Amino acid sequence: MTARLDAVERTALLTAALRAAETRRPDRLYADPFADRLAGDIGPDLLAEVVAATFPPGRRRTLPSTPDYNAIRTRFFDDYLQDAARDPHTTQIVLAPAGMDSRAHRLDWPDRVRWFEVDRPSVLAYKDDRLGDAEPRVRHHKVAVDLTDPDWADRLQDAGYDPAVPSTWLLEGLLYYIPEPDVHRILEQVAAVCAPGSRIAADVVNAAALTLPGMRGLLEVFAGWGCPWLFGTDEPEALFDAYGFDVRAVQPGEEGADFGRWPDPVPPRSEREVRRVFFVHGRRR
Repeated sequence: MTARLDAVERTALLTAALRAAETRRPDRLYADPFADRLAGDIGPDLLAEVVAATFPPGRRRTLPSTPDYNAIRTRFFDDYLQDAARDPHTTQIVLAPAGMDSRAHRLDWPDRVRWFEVDRPSVLAYKDDRLGDAEPRVRHHKVAVDLTDPDWADRLQDAGYDPAVPSTWLLEGLLYYIPEPDVHRILEQVAAVCAPGSRIAADVVNAAALTLPGMRGLLEVFAGWGCPWLFGTDEPEALFDAYGFDVRAVQPGEEGADFGRWPDPVPPRSEREVRRVFFVHGRRR
């Protein structure tokens, strides 16, 4: 995998490096003991590029603080998944894509939960190699398929996923890296295999985050890796509503998505031409 990295794989290694750095902080929001090994040799170099762009020496920061954002995002979705798992009706959790996520290994889960990780074969093979003999703390099912493949949902069901039973989904670090038609296609496919009452969560940026001059430094880093940001929406609730999900969207720094770490003002939703990230979470009608 490290010899030929594409968008999802590169950003997965970056996320692992960010989680490793957060774990070393005395004021960390979570601990990921697997992040260092998952980041491998390339992850720290990717992180160094992002940090250099975000905190340019001698100049005011205009970009969002990626380390703080990633820490808040990880903790927010940790809490979201653990809260879902406390519901006695929760028996299926799906991470699509799974990337270098280690929640199945680093957090405790009820015995009734089955955990599905969907990602490309090369990603899951690399992850298996880096994790070695580390055992997940949950009944763990790996689904080696690309989310752009038309039959990925069928492959998920072949692995034991039951679309008739409510499930919990996390689409983390995905939607802004794919073209808008693929965003709609994936949401349509997820909705088709989500029973009423199923939970969903995702992160998404707004449209201005793709074009604002103040974002150029970060956007150029990702584009230079071959991972440009391609999709954003100012109406995340409407996006998910179109596929049968009633959701709330909160921004880092707002109540429940701060944890004392967001360093910037949070502009009201009525303000235009500002960068935003949304944490979307809700249920299937």
